Amino acid sequence: MLKILSLTFFMLHFFAINPALANMPFVEKHIPKAQKVGEARLTVMFWDVYDATLFAPNGQWAKQKPFALTLSYLRDFEGEDIADRSIKEIRKQGFDDEVKLATWHTQMRQAFPDVQNGDQLTGIYTQDGHTLFYMGDTRVGTIKAPALGKKFFAIWLGPETSIPNFRYSLLGYSNAEKDNTASRPVSYRE
Repeated sequence: MLKILSLTFFMLHFFAINPALANMPFVEKHIPKAQKVGEARLTVMFWDVYDATLFAPNGQWAKQKPFALTLSYLRDFEGEDIADRSIKEIRKQGFDDEVKLATWHTQMRQAFPDVQNGDQLTGIYTQDGHTLFYMGDTRVGTIKAPALGKKFFAIWLGPETSIPNFRYSLLGYSNAEKDNTASRPVSYRE
């Protein structure tokens, strides 16, 4: 009886941790022992824009390890608009190399599809610094520029993000931890 209860507990625990990965085998392919770190909803004014979920090995995010960020869109956007907004956010973080920004903008425009309400776009930062983009379970782009990957994901995960509470939720901080970190600088987990 104890073995049955232990097995049942294990199965419930396992499926409780990984239900979001059930339809995303490509995440597990690139991120060993992928588990959810945190999630957040981006709302601008009164418009819900997307839900985001961060996955990392064993549910522990570190900027030098592979991770995945899934955006589940709640509105329609053109891929070009997503690329434009991404470059704007990278600039807000203080990056001002216009030659690189132009190159990155072109690469993102080629990688980002148009999205509709209900679509999922997943970005994976790989161990070798490449960024892979999936629409649903189909790979739609690969960018082999580690500097772009770091700046792109810093839009949500970097300390200079324009949406710090969103970042805290993605990184799995509790409300108490968010309150305690609001008055001091927050750095990447390493």
